[in-house]
Amino acid sequence: MAVQNTYKSDQEAKELICEIGRRVYNKNFVAANDGNISIKVGDHELWTTPTGVSKGFMTPDMMVKMDLSGNVLEGKLKPSSEVKMHLRVYQENPNAQAVVHAHPPVATSFAIAGISLEKPVSPEAIVLLGKVPVAPYATPGTQEVPDSIAPYCRDYNAVLLANHGALTWGRDITEAYFRMESLEHYALMLMYSRHILQESNELSTEQIAELISIREKMGIHTGGIPVPGTDNKTLTAAGLPEEMIENIVRKVTEEVLKNVLK
Repeated sequence: MAVQNTYKSDQEAKELICEIGRRVYNKNFVAANDGNISIKVGDHELWTTPTGVSKGFMTPDMMVKMDLSGNVLEGKLKPSSEVKMHLRVYQENPNAQAVVHAHPPVATSFAIAGISLEKPVSPEAIVLLGKVPVAPYATPGTQEVPDSIAPYCRDYNAVLLANHGALTWGRDITEAYFRMESLEHYALMLMYSRHILQESNELSTEQIAELISIREKMGIHTGGIPVPGTDNKTLTAAGLPEEMIENIVRKVTEEVLKNVLK
């Protein structure tokens, strides 16, 4: 159910975009002119970053105002061709007020490998992100990209873009950006634990249920439920489709969650 949105002023939105741009640049989540950021300032309007500009060195006057149909309303520079992703998130998810696209190295490596981030190993990742699927590869800047992410915009908080990068969104720009930070941190933990140490202890269904309860009390009703014991592939070791196992575990989790909330 959509909430009543309270929007930032034009000037505040432009300044916040510049601030988040510096953060993603200083965190090495982007290189050169990579990445793009946007903030909604009305039901049908947003401010976004221009094309061909480093996100670490932007000023408010560089920003571009657009409507949700992709028409430029204000600005001297051209918007990034990848703003199509942002528009699709806003069109699909009325609760989203800000979107961040970047290429954080570790998370992008998982995207290149086609490995989703959904191992229940971190309480923070379960609460702040949930599961992070991989959208099919699409040529950057084309209509294929927004089409590839459309299935995930309503029910998730982030998505990996195959062989490309990552996209996060939130109820404000801080939440969208923190989800990008959490995404990279989560990917780093999975890389160390599963692919370097080759050992990780997953949280149980009961522990996951408690975290989902916390997440819902925080007003976060998206992200999906991570499933313990799966391998991120289409088939598990037992040969059952992961979707089938996830549905079974979800039902068990829901029953446990009912007991937790009593």
